[in-house]
Amino acid sequence: MPNMSSLYLLAHGSVAEHGAAAAEHAGPNLFGFGPTFIVAASMTVLVLIALYLKVPKMLTSGLDAGIAEIKKQLEEAKSLRAEAEALRAEYAGKIANAEKDAASMLEHARHEADAIVAKAEADTTTMIARREKMAEDKIAAAERGAVDELRARAASAAAAAAGKLIAAKHGAEADKALVDQAIAGI
Repeated sequence: MPNMSSLYLLAHGSVAEHGAAAAEHAGPNLFGFGPTFIVAASMTVLVLIALYLKVPKMLTSGLDAGIAEIKKQLEEAKSLRAEAEALRAEYAGKIANAEKDAASMLEHARHEADAIVAKAEADTTTMIARREKMAEDKIAAAERGAVDELRARAASAAAAAAGKLIAAKHGAEADKALVDQAIAGI
């Protein structure tokens, strides 16, 4: 098996031919300086111009200004966050107080409702007792009126019956005797 160098030689010709081809294709030179030196010198000149124009100072001052702006924004964000936390705590307190107030108002309303129900029950009981008493008084008055009317009718009927009896059994002579007897008794 052939090695790699022999294969290269076969593909590109002999070593002598290869060296001659390399000499023909040499890189460009400027005043006898190679491309590497020219690039290095250009970079050195560019760095010196940048230093002369104070580009690093401008870059650092621009970065410092950006850092200062970012710090300022961070401080503003911290203060805004602190304000937001304070507002959140304040509103959490207000919500807690509102819930306590609502619970207190609800409890107070329950007590008032219980008191109103108890008063209504007491008033109802009193009113029922008063109405019963009024009904009993009306019934008693009606009974007394009925009894009085009955007595009046009975008295009237008895007087009428007595008058008829007296008129039937007593005449003018019996009346004269009664009148004489009454006068003698005086």
